[in-house]
Amino acid sequence: MRYIPHTEADVAAMLSAIGLRSLDELIDHVPAELRRGATLDLADGLGEADVSARLTALAARNRVAPDLLCFAGAGAYPHFVPSVVDAVIQRSEFATAYTPYQPEVSQGTLQATFEFQTLVAALFGLDVANASLYDGSTATAEAVLMAKRLAPKAGRVLLAASLPPQYRQVVSTYLEGVAGLECVELPFGADGRIDRGALERSLSPAPAGVVVGHPNFFGIIEDLSAIAGAVHGADSLLVTVTAEAMSLGLLRAPGALGADIAVGEGQSFGIPLSYGGPYLGLFATRERYVRSMPGRLVGETVDEQGRRGYVLTLATREQHIRRERATSNICTNQGLCALAATVFLALAGRRGLREIADRNARKARHALGRLRDRVGAELAFNAPFFNEFVVRLPDARRRHQRALERGVLAGVPLDQWYPQLADELLVCATEVHTADDVERLAEALSP
Repeated sequence: MRYIPHTEADVAAMLSAIGLRSLDELIDHVPAELRRGATLDLADGLGEADVSARLTALAARNRVAPDLLCFAGAGAYPHFVPSVVDAVIQRSEFATAYTPYQPEVSQGTLQATFEFQTLVAALFGLDVANASLYDGSTATAEAVLMAKRLAPKAGRVLLAASLPPQYRQVVSTYLEGVAGLECVELPFGADGRIDRGALERSLSPAPAGVVVGHPNFFGIIEDLSAIAGAVHGADSLLVTVTAEAMSLGLLRAPGALGADIAVGEGQSFGIPLSYGGPYLGLFATRERYVRSMPGRLVGETVDEQGRRGYVLTLATREQHIRRERATSNICTNQGLCALAATVFLALAGRRGLREIADRNARKARHALGRLRDRVGAELAFNAPFFNEFVVRLPDARRRHQRALERGVLAGVPLDQWYPQLADELLVCATEVHTADDVERLAEALSP
């Protein structure tokens, strides 16, 4: 028998308190055509084997990453995952998504999380990192909320329009429940970088924070030092967002360039493409801001016999302290994905990570050169980039669709988010792409 704790009267009272008449109104924002298609057409009384066969047949209609030659990045990147990563994370001792509450029986998991935090802090060039968040988009939203806590009188936060569009949407959703905080978008210039003039004009009155990509959504490397100088001159905080974490193997750490809070997506470190997740939110900041940081923090200590051990040092969420003092309502971390990233980074090492990142940059430049030579593609933005770049092609949307029919995911059309980029594709090349793969890409995009 189902256990449903709320009576009809309870539900009616709660709906009345928020000004709604039915539960359906809670999902009115979901397009009607999606809601109509959200049910499965299954006959009553089917057995388990029949249901399994039906669902398998439906799933087979999806085209997934192994079925396509993928040159799409835009927040989800095809990288090689060494077999040792799965070998470690599949051990039963680690098969949990939670940071543990009982340190006396959880030293292995706690140490792995501590090592993860150490690696993330080093990658970002900052003092302290948390035990992870859900993904890069929610980490970005949490960074915005943290900036607001550190500047409670500020009424705005500035977000670069060149951040990943989904990240900006998640931030907007988070801020719907935050009174007195306006989200203002900063345009990008002709080179794809943040419009410095617009930034400087927007810094008065001082915003809670300025959020920029490192690299940005177009794969372009921003001049963080110059941006940090302007932002700090206005007595504001600089937040950087790194959707492609592999870039940190080659680029200077955002903390070294002036970032106060650095967040990102850790999928590139040992986590395969998998229909949108699970992913891994990275979050680091300076030590003086640690008590405003969301999520959990594992620390090192000694027991009564002087032996090294690990414990939850900070857990500033509403389950652990008074709700009005909580920094986040996120109730867990991505423990298993964080472990995968830890194993990947430990295996690669500092030099290995740099070599992988260098191969990414070289492969991207080779791909750009071949697209220029074979299909006449033009580089849309004249600025340094990592492993993603924007090319301009006549009739880009049609070419992209035709390439998909040929089994090649030839980047991502940008007009769905940026109408002014109607003939532009965002293309990504990583260490997994061969010279033959690049030739297939060019062939698939040929007129």
